[in-house]
Amino acid sequence: MKKTLLSWLLIGGMGLSGAAFAQSDYSTLSQLNQRLQRVAANSSATLTSLTKTEGGKDIWVLKVGTGQMDQKPAIAVVGGAEGFDVLSVELAVQFAEKLVSDNAAALEATTFYIFPNMSPDAYEQYHASLKYERRGNAVVVDHDRDGTPGGSGYSDLNGDGMITMMRVEDSMGDYLISKEDDRVLVKADKSKGESGMYSLYKESKDDNKDGKFAGDLKEGIAFNKSLTYKFPVFEPLAGDMPVTQKETRAMLDYLFDQWNIFAFVTFSPANNLSSPLKYNAGNAKKRIVTSILEKDLAINVLVSDMYKETVKQKAFQQDNQGTDGDFFQWAYFHFGRLSFGTPGYWTPEFKDSTGKAKSNAEANYLAWADSLGKSDVFIPWTAIQHPDFPGKKVEVGGIKPFAMTTPTFDKVEEIADQHTDFILKLAEMQPKLEIHNVKTESLGNGLTRVTMDLFNNSALPTHSEMGANSRWLRKIRIDMSADADKIVAGNKIELKDSLGAYEKASFSWIVRGAGNVTVKAGASHVGFTTTTVKL
Repeated sequence: MKKTLLSWLLIGGMGLSGAAFAQSDYSTLSQLNQRLQRVAANSSATLTSLTKTEGGKDIWVLKVGTGQMDQKPAIAVVGGAEGFDVLSVELAVQFAEKLVSDNAAALEATTFYIFPNMSPDAYEQYHASLKYERRGNAVVVDHDRDGTPGGSGYSDLNGDGMITMMRVEDSMGDYLISKEDDRVLVKADKSKGESGMYSLYKESKDDNKDGKFAGDLKEGIAFNKSLTYKFPVFEPLAGDMPVTQKETRAMLDYLFDQWNIFAFVTFSPANNLSSPLKYNAGNAKKRIVTSILEKDLAINVLVSDMYKETVKQKAFQQDNQGTDGDFFQWAYFHFGRLSFGTPGYWTPEFKDSTGKAKSNAEANYLAWADSLGKSDVFIPWTAIQHPDFPGKKVEVGGIKPFAMTTPTFDKVEEIADQHTDFILKLAEMQPKLEIHNVKTESLGNGLTRVTMDLFNNSALPTHSEMGANSRWLRKIRIDMSADADKIVAGNKIELKDSLGAYEKASFSWIVRGAGNVTVKAGASHVGFTTTTVKL
């Protein structure tokens, strides 16, 4: 990308990170684009628009590195998997800013592919006049298949510019008031003899008179619900088939060309960093695998421990193993790479004066907010006249959109710093192939035996167990430069399925002739190493 005088001044005068931290709130799409352009003004970064969404928004990828970037191990960082998760976009963008401004040394060994925002159409809703946690893009979809797209979306019934919840008094309902906080509704536990008092819906009307509320939203397909792994057939926001959207297909087409990616870090609700995934032997042995494999679980535990040492905040009730059709699971189960996910932020656990914690996430959040004097996070339940419930008491209220998942912007710098440190530590752990113990032995008659050890000097294996089993990741290739007719024993090209953590493999050839031969070993996702041997 061509550098202008303005771009150099922006980089040199205020710093990339400073441009972000001067803000008081999360960036608009226009501001995000300007920040990405500033990152791309650095010689180590290239910004590419993979496609435009139906809403005309760019799907960007930043490729950051030096030298032969596609021949070095790489990490892909993904933001905006969920459209309402504005923090995830900020963390991805700030990682890119910090990478080019403060961490040039990391680029010598690792390439980074950063997808800052996979849901820009939905992201816009954060700054819109009507605020709600949107997931879908701008494609027009008939979610309830009644012939009228968008026939039953959200309705701002109390006119406050936000979509919250509505509760309807209903003796046949599933919900009752929480004993922990009377502002919160929880599902009645019928096994304990509890009976519901309310029905609970998103703030809406039954516009198409099908008996459902918010069943046909005025938004399209959710990126994080439309991937191929466990695709949720016939569910709203998923679409008729996986990977039908321009942004999803463009990203996957790009990834299928990047053989050097060994790991993904996705900022999304899915979480295997503060808490590793759970292994199920039965599900791991099925024809269609639905459990992390045993060797990969050991890697997950190792990386999770490193994450918890680096990121100081402790998770509260965030045991999210992933959801059907999401990107986090696709990257592991279908793409065969190490896949790590984190929301990046949790509401802290709140304990009262007796040391007792809340069991309900909303009750915990409100107690924590109350303790800090945050009075602007909850809309009090207020009675309204609802056309679909004549004669019934209907109230609108609840926690404001984005409040539970999105920290105030003044907290983001510390969160971004810690997650940048974590990703860089993960990069330092990448597989490292080294050639050791090279020996030559003269056998007479112009023959030389060449032996060597190929060593993986890393706590990570060269291949995830899933990647090795699926045969998607390329095997380690060992090339002997001597002509085939000069190789008396051994193969000109050897293939090795994988090398475990700190594992070695020995290779041997008998070569006819004199001079030098070169041995090259590696794969693009683990890097290459060479040695020259004099016969």
